[in-house]
Amino acid sequence: MSSTTSSTASPQVQQDGRPVAGDSTSDDVVLRRAPDGTGDGVLAARAFAAGETVMVGFLVGPLSGNDSHATQVGPQSWARHGGLGPKVNHSCDPNCGVRLNAGGAFDFVARRPIAAGQELTFDYAMRNFTVDHFPAACLCGAAECRRSVTGWKDLPARRKAVYGDLVAPYLRRMDDDSDRDIAARLAPPTASASA
Repeated sequence: MSSTTSSTASPQVQQDGRPVAGDSTSDDVVLRRAPDGTGDGVLAARAFAAGETVMVGFLVGPLSGNDSHATQVGPQSWARHGGLGPKVNHSCDPNCGVRLNAGGAFDFVARRPIAAGQELTFDYAMRNFTVDHFPAACLCGAAECRRSVTGWKDLPARRKAVYGDLVAPYLRRMDDDSDRDIAARLAPPTASASA
């Protein structure tokens, strides 16, 4: 596997032609490569403030279903992200969240200040309703580690609230739909009109 990233998608640029911060051609983030391919990650090459877009996402193609490298982009839709996005590792207490951009991909947004040299992380549950193709044990080492990599449906309500709007919008809609379905099943039957 090459240490450079290529894509059929064009990198996003500012009006002056410089890459947008976090684009795979930008100097704002760097790929950390491990000799055996495990432990790769993305590091901040400069400091980022909370709320700042750290890396702009782009898609390289739709998929017919979920797989180990798929990104959920809708309730029943998956795609492949390009650039360094697929190399951002999971954490149960991540420093980044995700925000859907105009191209249908996810940008990484700082949840808190990020120092230069710090690894960028996000919770895979921020864009996946379920995590079906990942080892069960979580190795993130965060103080709030859930001990397993879970999807949105298995996140505690408190954690969902902490993430705020830095999650895939369809996950909130799926929660709302699920809540309505549960409420409908639990509701007492309506009395029919008596004759």
